Amino acid sequence: MRNKIKEIRDEIRYRIYKVKFRLFGFGPGPVRRILSNQDGVGTVEVVLLILVAVGLVLIFKTRITELVGSIFDSITSRAGKI
Repeated sequence: MRNKIKEIRDEIRYRIYKVKFRLFGFGPGPVRRILSNQDGVGTVEVVLLILVAVGLVLIFKTRITELVGSIFDSITSRAGKI
C-alpha cells in the first residue's frame, strides 16, 4: 500500500515538473513564447508614450492654458506694433 502511494506521489511530482518545464523551461512552452515574442513592441511603446503625454496634459492643464494664453497675448500685442 505504501509503495503504491509513493508511486502515485512520484508520478504527480513528475507531471508537475513536466508542466513547469514546458511553461517556464527551455522547451517551447506558451509562456516563454509569449514573453520572448517581440512583435508589436513598437506599438505598445507608442501607446504608452501617448498615455503619458495625455496624463501630463491633464495634470498640468491650467498651467498649459495660462502659458498658451500669455503667448498668444504677447503675439497679439506685438503684431499691432508691426
